[in-house]
Amino acid sequence: MFTVIGIVVVLAAVIVGYVMHHGNLAVLIQPNEFVILFGAGFGSLMAGHGMAGVKGAISGTMGLLKPNPYTKDAYNDLLKMMYQLFNVARKEGLLGLEKHIENPADSDILGKYPAFINNHHASDFFCDTLKVILSGSVGPHDLSEMMELDLEVAHHAALLPSQAVQTAGDAMPGFGIVAAVLGVIITMGKIGGEAAMIGQSVAAALVGTFLGILLAYGIMAPLAKAMELRLADEGMFMNCMRHALFSFARGEAPITCVEFARRNIDPAVRPGFAEMEAGVKEAKAA
Repeated sequence: MFTVIGIVVVLAAVIVGYVMHHGNLAVLIQPNEFVILFGAGFGSLMAGHGMAGVKGAISGTMGLLKPNPYTKDAYNDLLKMMYQLFNVARKEGLLGLEKHIENPADSDILGKYPAFINNHHASDFFCDTLKVILSGSVGPHDLSEMMELDLEVAHHAALLPSQAVQTAGDAMPGFGIVAAVLGVIITMGKIGGEAAMIGQSVAAALVGTFLGILLAYGIMAPLAKAMELRLADEGMFMNCMRHALFSFARGEAPITCVEFARRNIDPAVRPGFAEMEAGVKEAKAA
């Protein structure tokens, strides 16, 4: 949401400053310049990243309109959920986990955390890793390497939409120059005409450069960065699970497993130890 607010502030500051200089807003409305900029930007995005990249860029941009799901409450729920599952394994053995991870939505533990279930990347990673642990065929350090590989591949794929937006944004100033040069070419054909007409033609040409720079640095670059930061939050959430699962695979106690996970969380959203302890005790009692 702050991404949208920030972009609105950028646009408002530019427009208000322009009007304060007695600028005419109607001059900035140049449909031909819009066609060149947006058409060329869309084409370059499609050429470099394909339709999958275009869809990913649109999806990633729309995702910024939603609140960040990786909040302190989300981490509290994650720690409680993992503690409950690890406690089941301590009491009933590893096979006691099977009914929970085969059909997470039907689990009386996982089912209490719908936000986690609906996060398919997180739930699949967690349940698939527990299935590997249950198989007993992979040692803790090999499991750690396997999880790192999984997260690295997923991170690379998830990074593509922000890279696509950034690539298109980097091209916008160049497309703005193209639009301006085309406008100047048209203006050259009007040499000898009225000075006012030539001035209007030059102004229209410069709108392309203005829009290209504004789109690049005022809109697309912030969008790409915001998408990258949202992805970093997701990565931290996944790594939180990774550290807990690695600790669990080594045979640590449930409270130790979730403490390893808690220490991996950004202090800005990290639950305190007492808060986590109260949460897991509440989960244990339930």
